[in-house]
Amino acid sequence: MSVIYEERFAVHPQDAKTYDTQKLREHFLIEKVMEDDKIRLVYSHYDRFISGGAVPANGSLELTPIDPMKASYFCERRELGVINVGAKGIVIVDGTEYSLDFKEALYIGKGAKQVVFKSETLGQSARFYLNSTPAHKELPARRITMKDANVIQTGSPLTSNERQINQLLISKVVETCQLQMGMTELRPGSVWNTMPAHTHSRRMEVYFYFNVSEGQAVCHFMGQPQETRNIWMVNEQAVISPNWSIHSAAGTSNYIFIWGMAGENMDYGDMDIVQPNELK
Repeated sequence: MSVIYEERFAVHPQDAKTYDTQKLREHFLIEKVMEDDKIRLVYSHYDRFISGGAVPANGSLELTPIDPMKASYFCERRELGVINVGAKGIVIVDGTEYSLDFKEALYIGKGAKQVVFKSETLGQSARFYLNSTPAHKELPARRITMKDANVIQTGSPLTSNERQINQLLISKVVETCQLQMGMTELRPGSVWNTMPAHTHSRRMEVYFYFNVSEGQAVCHFMGQPQETRNIWMVNEQAVISPNWSIHSAAGTSNYIFIWGMAGENMDYGDMDIVQPNELK
């Protein structure tokens, strides 16, 4: 079986306060995202968000629906975002091929009946990171390169958070129903992301950390601003961030992460800021 999935249920913030480290990781951490010749998916009941990875190491992989969807094909009622974090690969959508290099993205709209992942060169695997959300209308597929991205330079070396935000699947770049995705790159010497922290009750997020050097780690902070918790993560792991939770991190070295959002508000700046000295 090439598609492996698990289902995660929503957690009330009052319950999350009582979780120990093991329980916190069980509910929110996605430990294994990428596996050779597999598609791994996590179906979250926060906004019905699906996240996962596809690694076509030795042949093509077709994205098929999983049982919680009750669908005849994956994009029957969903849109899909794909970002390649590996070697050059190809995504075939209903017979049309889209070539994706490292850090390039593809939007696939509701109604696409067949999605297939391939690596361009045998022995050099593409590593496709996937996000999917329910969609209300059909929209065309579109490849987004780094040249297409809306790029924001922010942060400072003085606060250890100098970073580049590459907005890939947002309304300024491509029309979607509700899915938004982008990629944030920390500069050498900077380790903090998304600081000042924030929440947004109108949408949830999933963070996928990659380009984390061997032997290094990222400490992801979550929880309500006055009841924060942390989850230690290594390369190519993801974490579910509920709408009531902050989502920020500090690494033992610089890294890259992909953020994916779903909810009722498409305004990227829609957030409730929490200053560092207000966190507890």
